[in-house]
Amino acid sequence: MRYAYGVAAALLLGGTAFSIASGPVGAQVAQNSPMVLPPGGAPMSFAGLSARLQPAVVNISTKQRVAVRQQSDPLEELFRQFGAPIPQQRQQQQQQQQQQQGGPRTREAGSVGSGFIISADGYVVTNNHLIQSASGSGTVDTVTVTLTNRKEYTARIIGRDQLADLALLKIEGSNFPYVNWGDSRGARVGDWILAIGNPYGFGGTVTAGIISAVHRATGATNFAAYDRYIQTDAAINMGNSGGPMFDLAGNVIGVNSALISPTGTNVGIGLAIPAEAAKPVIDALRRGERPSRGYLGVGLQPVDEDIAPSLGLPKDRGELVRSVQPGAPAALGGIQQGDVILRVNGREVNPDETVSYLIANTRVGSRVPLDIIRGGRAMRVTVAVGQRPTEEELARELGVEEEGSGQDDAPASPASQTLGLSLQQLTPQISRALNLPAGARGVVISAVDPSSDAAEKGLQRGDVILSINRQAVSDPAQVAAAVAAARRAGRTSVLLLVKRGTGPEAFVGVAIPAG
Repeated sequence: MRYAYGVAAALLLGGTAFSIASGPVGAQVAQNSPMVLPPGGAPMSFAGLSARLQPAVVNISTKQRVAVRQQSDPLEELFRQFGAPIPQQRQQQQQQQQQQQGGPRTREAGSVGSGFIISADGYVVTNNHLIQSASGSGTVDTVTVTLTNRKEYTARIIGRDQLADLALLKIEGSNFPYVNWGDSRGARVGDWILAIGNPYGFGGTVTAGIISAVHRATGATNFAAYDRYIQTDAAINMGNSGGPMFDLAGNVIGVNSALISPTGTNVGIGLAIPAEAAKPVIDALRRGERPSRGYLGVGLQPVDEDIAPSLGLPKDRGELVRSVQPGAPAALGGIQQGDVILRVNGREVNPDETVSYLIANTRVGSRVPLDIIRGGRAMRVTVAVGQRPTEEELARELGVEEEGSGQDDAPASPASQTLGLSLQQLTPQISRALNLPAGARGVVISAVDPSSDAAEKGLQRGDVILSINRQAVSDPAQVAAAVAAARRAGRTSVLLLVKRGTGPEAFVGVAIPAG
């Protein structure tokens, strides 16, 4: 009744009173203004849901033999420190010890984590890092799965995927409790979730929280397509890895995988692999197939605040193609080094949706339009998306191993100064000393001013400048002329394409000194 009288009084006083109380019609209100809680809000208790879900969550324990690092002999280290020869008697003693031991010493090591059963016949999902060997090149010796009723099963590794950090195990039996995948694409910031796992080996532990962010990129993985997580404030600690993240309907919307913490323990930033990314990988492993991922065959780098001015583009818009693999889909589609990819199939490229992310989640074999900028001109090319090679195949193709520059033995030639760099022509002798491919062309850096922007960007002696503002250079005078032209055009930086040893080429934006 008081509410009714208040409305009547406001109407009698006129529009001014209404405006003071509520603001004009259509005015913006605070995001946290009072709202009626939706029917799907948090329950009074998570007990019923937890009791239903816990039987399908399992403990994962592993064992493997690892080599024991031999402690150095203090007396031997003293000899080495002063450059003295090791006495022959001590060398003989060491050889005898190795023969008696019959090889390198090893010890048994293990790990503890979590997983969850996805079928009644015993398929189990967990993280790859739990079952990967300490060397990173294989798997552990044994994997044991323990259910909540304390029954233990020796598990077989059906398949694993290092890029997605997922693995599929199999335990023998039937009528196992299991859970279904959910759809993480509907997850929203603020939604309640449950995380169930095995932190610190304590056994089944349930924590609740909300989704703090979706599609969170951390920059911590070597493949940007899988650097997308659901972030939560639910307590996730060591041992929760591989366990499920549930929505309030009891569906798996994520695989708890990592935490961000300065202390190594939970500080309210837990990360889970979204179900939309995890389920296709697990389905492929279950079929005995390699997960399908789109592939262009390009090296990319962001258009950051250092590079953007040299291209005349806003920062964080698009990605710069630093290299193109010969014969790869990008090369066959006409993509060139120095192109800036702005859109993939109509979707904007930005730090949240990178080219790697968009292409990896595109069907292999499909033809995709790419909107690019080449030499300041907008273009569109169409590329047939290929299948991403294995990491071993990529390493062989890219030649990722780097070697020392070895430039000290190369004969010097007169150098010129620009951008805080001392430059000289790349002679065949210098090229061989730098382990460059036969026929390499460019200008070699012989010295770097430590106070220059080039030094701050990481350029160093022995680096080779292949092009400046996408124009190939083979003489220091060409570099100086290009810098002068950029200054006259009002540019504040120039774009250098740099190669270091046998490593991949990379673009670097370097500020033009004043004057």
